[in-house]
Amino acid sequence: MARIAGVNIPTNKRVIIALTYIHGIGRKTAVDIADKLGIDHSRRVQDLSDAEVLQIREAIDADHTVEGDLRRETAMNIKRLMDLACYRGLRHRKGLPVRGQRTHTNARTRKGKAKPIAGKKK
Repeated sequence: MARIAGVNIPTNKRVIIALTYIHGIGRKTAVDIADKLGIDHSRRVQDLSDAEVLQIREAIDADHTVEGDLRRETAMNIKRLMDLACYRGLRHRKGLPVRGQRTHTNARTRKGKAKPIAGKKK
């Protein structure tokens, strides 16, 4: 098991797929990293040398915000919106959809389980 950015990368998967296990790296970024380092897309993680794993680790640390730092940055952005009390911040605070979706019906994922209303029976 190779460990990159604090995540154990599965050894039996292809490099491109394995890199997507890191929060903040998707398929496109994984392909870009592999191309930059000259690593073939079809190679498996178990076939990589320690030097190549080190190269990948250094490339990710140098150019990308991943894992804990990315989660912290996202949380800070949301907290900043809440502190500003702008519309998006208020929606985050109330636990409602932020991007203009309807809430009269639907939005159950964001609002949580439906609460029963007293006296509303068929």
